[in-house]
Amino acid sequence: MAEFQITTSTNNNIEELLLHGYLDAHTAPQLEAAIGVLVQQGKYNILVNFRELDYISSAGLGVFMVFIEEVRNNNGDIKLCEMKPKVYTVFDLLGFPMLFEILPTSQEATDKFTTSNG
Repeated sequence: MAEFQITTSTNNNIEELLLHGYLDAHTAPQLEAAIGVLVQQGKYNILVNFRELDYISSAGLGVFMVFIEEVRNNNGDIKLCEMKPKVYTVFDLLGFPMLFEILPTSQEATDKFTTSNG
């Protein structure tokens, strides 16, 4: 099984989390902690890039639900991008495209933050 890692970067007031490997019940607490730190620091524009993520379980999906209300209440958002088809299918089956913006590229997601917050 692939090890789970998070690579973070900041670009124009947007915090990007690049996920690597497998996100499941065992690794979801790492993502929850990473997003929790951003929220505690008042960083509410969060972009999660799935380009390097090979697998996600429902426990991984639940992490996003923990923070979305607080982030949006602070005029921010969590946007998702670059999902592999099998990862997108899990999001789609659980109705997440109605709750979260899922974009094809990191640049498109970044542009959405700029236009929606500008």
